[in-house]
Amino acid sequence: MKTAIIYASTEGQTRKIAHHAEDFLQGEGHGVTLRNATDAGDLRLSEFDAVILAASVHAGKYQSEIVAYAKDHANALNQVASMFLSVSLGAAGDDATEWSALRCYVDDLKNDTGWTPDKVEHVAGAFKFTEYDFFRYWAMRWMESKRDPSAPAGEDREYTDWDRLDKTLKDWTRARSAAS
Repeated sequence: MKTAIIYASTEGQTRKIAHHAEDFLQGEGHGVTLRNATDAGDLRLSEFDAVILAASVHAGKYQSEIVAYAKDHANALNQVASMFLSVSLGAAGDDATEWSALRCYVDDLKNDTGWTPDKVEHVAGAFKFTEYDFFRYWAMRWMESKRDPSAPAGEDREYTDWDRLDKTLKDWTRARSAAS
């Protein structure tokens, strides 16, 4: 199966997730093209069996470049099997309010772009304190203290469940291959 992975990343975790998905799918024998959304405009999505878009939520919004890409390519995206990897710290927990908000963010993306992915997978992100400026560091530290009061102050912390992501990718590609 030939798959395109297109992503936008602010602090690097979504990029890491996209590269992991590329490596995993290649290991499963799939052909993969990986691009940052700002460099993906030339891809002919009709040449792919499947497309995965990945972006992270910041202040209730996805990166503008992934929104623009999905909007500009909505018709093509809606013609091919597609999955959206929505990366957020909210996906690391089981708070009903946070999960409701995550679903709303995806609904807003669908409404704003006209793209309706076949599958949406919420993937837990990471705290990247070593990459934050002064103000973001303290805002994120406050968020982390609410999420996990026992977490060491200011240490980078990854919540991504790599095994779950692998299972999602495997199940999705098997379903796509079976449908072909």
